[in-house]
Amino acid sequence: MAYNIPLFNLNFDEAEEKAALDVIQSKWISSGPKCMELENDFSTMLNAKYSLAASSCTAALHLAMLGVGIQPGDEVIVPSLTFVATVNAVRYAGAIPVFCDISGLDNPTIDARQIKNCITDKTKAIVVMHYAGFACNMDDIMQLAEEYRLKVIEDACHGPMSEYKGRKLGTIGNVGCFSFFSNKNISTGEGGILVTNDEKLYEKTKLLRSHGMTTMSYERAKGHSTSYDVVDLGYNYRMDDIHAAIGIEQLKKLVPDIERRAEVRTEYIEQLRYVEELIIPFKDYDEVSSSYIFPVVLKDGTSEKREKMRNYLSENGIQTSMHYPPAHRFMIYKDFVRNELPKTERFADTEFTLPMYGSLKRDDIAYICDTIKKGLKEI
Repeated sequence: MAYNIPLFNLNFDEAEEKAALDVIQSKWISSGPKCMELENDFSTMLNAKYSLAASSCTAALHLAMLGVGIQPGDEVIVPSLTFVATVNAVRYAGAIPVFCDISGLDNPTIDARQIKNCITDKTKAIVVMHYAGFACNMDDIMQLAEEYRLKVIEDACHGPMSEYKGRKLGTIGNVGCFSFFSNKNISTGEGGILVTNDEKLYEKTKLLRSHGMTTMSYERAKGHSTSYDVVDLGYNYRMDDIHAAIGIEQLKKLVPDIERRAEVRTEYIEQLRYVEELIIPFKDYDEVSSSYIFPVVLKDGTSEKREKMRNYLSENGIQTSMHYPPAHRFMIYKDFVRNELPKTERFADTEFTLPMYGSLKRDDIAYICDTIKKGLKEI
């Protein structure tokens, strides 16, 4: 159905159209100069040494697993409250996902205290997911990683330009991964990027991104090389220049868009702060955040009540979503569950996500909040 207020709004205009057309007219549309420009721009933005554009964040996560040396049979601690791609990347590497609970309904990021309980002699890495663009407790997580000699992979798909104590998310662990999917802060339709300050990890993932080939076609076309060798079993995880060109334009809009999203978030909080039936995660978070989504939780709710609320909002022209069905409940991962995850399950049953984008109008926010208040009385 068509919604009066959609969940997200694509932040595209003539700039993205022109960028894509310019690449098409250049006659070089596969991975080439625009990908390199995007990588350089992204590294500068995050103050990271290396960036590697990929066909998706899923591809970037898989490359990250291989880059930090994950082998078949290794254990990798992951949040269950994440998009399933985070966990799938562990399995792509032949490793075993160990699901960890979240901190709470007001902070649905992976719980550092529970991470410690998940560590065994087979554990090789921790994956953190900065939910909604809000940072995990990276001090405690990095301390655990150092103590147990573990690698840290940041799934920062929600958090471009988000910060933790002044550091950009994705640059704190060994490697960070970002998504450029259509509904993300930076959208290219499909796409993602890997960032790291580790030169060896960068070189390894760059090789694996393109079939393990020692040179890419753009380098050969420009006369920098006339042949190549294949030195590892790699993949076709390249981004093309059309998507990269769109990404370059999206980066130019990112900071003002995040600033506007912060205003939208503040307006939501002001209007919902005293609604006793709701919990607003990260309500008092005071660092820079991408504000990718705006989640709310029914304090004493159930999954049935949550769905009644979503249906009520839908009937009144407001699109909502839920982030996320927990990965450990999917049939494919049921045999991997070894720990109780009560907070994750409670959150997943009672959370719903409200519209969030920079162009969301104040009147629309007021209408959404008023409708929620009315709905809470009726459901």
